[in-house]
Amino acid sequence: MFATTSVERRKLQQQTEARESLRYDYYQQTCPQAEQIIRSSVRDLCRKRPQIAPALLRLVFHDCFVEGCDASVLLDSVEGMHSEKESPPNESLKGFDVIDIIKSELEEACPGVVLAARESVISVGGPFYPLKTGRRDGLTSFAEDATFELPQDDLSKFIETFSSKGFDEREAVSLLGSVRLELSATGAHSTGNIHCKFFINRLYNFSGTNSSDPSMDSEFLSLLRSKCNTSQASLMSPASKSLSSSQLISTSPSPSSIIHELSSSLVEEPAMKMDYEGPGESFGTLYYRSLLQGRGILYVDQQLTAGEETKTWVQAYASDESLFHKDFGLTMMKLSILEVQTSPMGQIRKECHKVS
Repeated sequence: MFATTSVERRKLQQQTEARESLRYDYYQQTCPQAEQIIRSSVRDLCRKRPQIAPALLRLVFHDCFVEGCDASVLLDSVEGMHSEKESPPNESLKGFDVIDIIKSELEEACPGVVLAARESVISVGGPFYPLKTGRRDGLTSFAEDATFELPQDDLSKFIETFSSKGFDEREAVSLLGSVRLELSATGAHSTGNIHCKFFINRLYNFSGTNSSDPSMDSEFLSLLRSKCNTSQASLMSPASKSLSSSQLISTSPSPSSIIHELSSSLVEEPAMKMDYEGPGESFGTLYYRSLLQGRGILYVDQQLTAGEETKTWVQAYASDESLFHKDFGLTMMKLSILEVQTSPMGQIRKECHKVS
């Protein structure tokens, strides 16, 4: 008991010291052009490949939520260590090549920093938020932790997972609108696409009722059905078809239960744009307004209006864009210092995908 308490206290102290070692303009003296290099690279890449912005948001979230912001999600598998990339929730992560491009531009000047996701947020109309720099890269990838620690589809479990990391419901709701990404989506919940298989159950067989989710707006239901139909199952390979109907059609498909079987066998399939009302809408707030209208695409998203406190913040963000931007920025700042490593811990990798 006392040994455990001692270890926990030591770990907490190390984390506190690491956070205090971070600072704004960390590279001002050694590499003053670092932030400008990142900003220019991300904006140029986002212009050429619009899906990069939400991909980077998802990438930084999946990294920081598992053992802290240590770039462990970038590591490839090696003998004796499985990569987080191979864990079920991460198998469709994108943006690794973008990080490599930015890293190559920075390598001559200074080590990489965790700013790419922020610049991608700005590129799609989101807020600027200040980030402290100076963190180090981890030496290990945590594939098993990534499988079980990343937020799941069930709302209560989602809130519980955030709570275990020190985030309250307000912070969870602000992140869910722009960061919490579904597997096989090319973007965040307020920008990007989501494949039909992740919500088709709500359209035709909600909770095994052979009917639609009654919480859905009727016109929106018709729109989704025009994009997604029951023949989606024919898009899967024979191996995928061998999955039981309870696995394929459930109240909320669990990434950890079926994505491993599905991820490598799917061919191109229809998807629904998250900004289905058209481009140019306000970053994030459209997402919250749609929930109040019963037009949330994913079941867990629509559930936010069922909880008393979560619905309060959905209503607040739907009506006040500046409040959402402020809360989102503050939560991203908090996420960015989650269990960080600073010198003498970790290292500065020369190549993002392997330990130096």
